Amino acid sequence: MPKVALMTLGCKVNQFETETMEGLFRQRGYDIVSFAEKADVYVINTCSVTSLGDRKSRQMIRRAKRQNASAIIAVTGCYAQVSPDEVKAIEGVRIVLGTKERRRIVDYVEQAAMESGLLDGVADIMGKGEFEDIPLFGMPTRTRAFLKIEDGCQNFCSYCIIPYARGPVKSRRLEHVRREAEKLSGAGFKEIVLTGIHLGAYGKDLPGRVTLVDACREVLSVGGFRRLRLGSLESVELSPELFSLIREEERFCAHLHLPLQSGSDAILKAMNRHYDTEKFGRLIQNVEKELPGVAVSTDIIVGFPGETEELFRESLDFAEHMNFSRMHVFPYSRRKGTPAADMMGQVAPPVKKERVHRMQAFADRKAAEFHKSFLGRRAQVLFETEQEGITDGLTDNYIRVYTDDAVETGEIYEVSLEKLYKDGVWGRIFSGKHE
Repeated sequence: MPKVALMTLGCKVNQFETETMEGLFRQRGYDIVSFAEKADVYVINTCSVTSLGDRKSRQMIRRAKRQNASAIIAVTGCYAQVSPDEVKAIEGVRIVLGTKERRRIVDYVEQAAMESGLLDGVADIMGKGEFEDIPLFGMPTRTRAFLKIEDGCQNFCSYCIIPYARGPVKSRRLEHVRREAEKLSGAGFKEIVLTGIHLGAYGKDLPGRVTLVDACREVLSVGGFRRLRLGSLESVELSPELFSLIREEERFCAHLHLPLQSGSDAILKAMNRHYDTEKFGRLIQNVEKELPGVAVSTDIIVGFPGETEELFRESLDFAEHMNFSRMHVFPYSRRKGTPAADMMGQVAPPVKKERVHRMQAFADRKAAEFHKSFLGRRAQVLFETEQEGITDGLTDNYIRVYTDDAVETGEIYEVSLEKLYKDGVWGRIFSGKHE
């Protein structure tokens, strides 16, 4: 039985896509092994959202070559899509697919085994196209199940390479969303996370005025699982219908991830974001009004071209007035082919590093305040990973909880939240697992 090892770099969407490719290999009789093992085939699903993603992608390709010089190395994902010539130039690469044609990954591998040379399956991504609907064959090994329902983005933020890597919005048909949700629920997953490159745009390319709310209802019509969580959403896309559904459906997690990216109006305009701080602030106030108690996490980019010390302080001050439960802080990464790459006022790396440190220190304080407000309470925790006798998992409002009590991963327990610990809270099991 031939052995295949797969490696995922980047986002949750990439993770889901790797799982679908893994299932395709299983269907054809391949043995799935760890990427650290010697394999006959290596598949690297690459990321290009930052220059670090590019570099890690190249490192993984070279690592596969070192592990087995005669292996077939297939490279797919965003880096392969936007920089195919760079990927083709790396010794040992036999297949380059980009972000389309992954449903044929096994065919490409078996063709490469029969002939020499490099197979190039990178296609133009900017045409309309359809959602590449690859059913799940076999279940993910994680405790939370990610379900990709959308691909592509047409926002064209000035710093972002992803629209060029993924193309326009493409949505999964509702009946196929339900089909995959039934598989995941039937496999015993307690939480399903809906993901997409531009999740809030779901349905814009489908007939009949379909929206994200329709996709949520389709998943919620499936029984057996306990939680539904949404991936990243744009704040401007939150609708009254979505608020109403979250309120009425108890399985909805009390958590929304709404990227801010900057708290400076000048920088938001340069980023080509579709709001200013006043509008974003009003939207957050509306979330707090419509969904009391829902945690809101966010993303912040620091060191964007033209960001002076004064504008950075504006961003820091604005974030301080928002009740964010968690902030993911990123330094701006210059991506060739995006408008921001050619902007004046590129911020020096040492300055970006110092600003990341300051913003992250603030984010850590903000998260600790949020976590502290829940001490002494009880929460439902879905436990995920165990290491050296300590197991950790997430509450529905995205607090990471640690315990050394005996628990099963993949199960939900009621936990007493006792004290701050690492990036979350230390807890004690209050009652046994909840079916």
